[in-house]
Amino acid sequence: MRVFYRIGQFWEALTAFPAPEELARARQVLSPPLMELFLGLRMEDQAHSLKVFQRLCELGYLDADLLAAALLHDVGKSRYRLHLWERILIVLGKAFFPSKVKSWGQSQPRGWRRPFVIAEQHPHWGAEMAIQAGASSFTASLIRRHQDVLEPPNGKQSSVNLSDPKQVILEDAFLRSLQQLDDES
Repeated sequence: MRVFYRIGQFWEALTAFPAPEELARARQVLSPPLMELFLGLRMEDQAHSLKVFQRLCELGYLDADLLAAALLHDVGKSRYRLHLWERILIVLGKAFFPSKVKSWGQSQPRGWRRPFVIAEQHPHWGAEMAIQAGASSFTASLIRRHQDVLEPPNGKQSSVNLSDPKQVILEDAFLRSLQQLDDES
């Protein structure tokens, strides 16, 4: 069933176009260099990120770092453009060979592994790009970790080595919300 859900997402992405008022709201959160990064995303990725951003706002999240991360979480994908067939290949690979996709993604973005490398490594690339454009280290950490598998909220703390345990708990709470809305959008 997840494959059919993803197919629906693909169709929605093909017809997605950010509205001017949505872009205006993004400009209120992102500095000009970060907005330039955002505008470097493909239209469907902009629309997806705006949808995640909007849902966070509707749920009452006001933290500027989280909202910036919502807008920029996929910015690493702009380093290497994915074709539609590659996006489909990623979805099918994750559906039928989830453990293999992870290992296929630990390479250089060349050949048949290229889409899997982009899917696996774009969070790290995006965090680097965001830092270079002036994002906070907290925003960059949320971008870098947006695909991490997290422990249950009542389980162990995150393995992130932050000096302030409250910051670790906050970051993981924000990540859970970001991940849930990213998966739903």
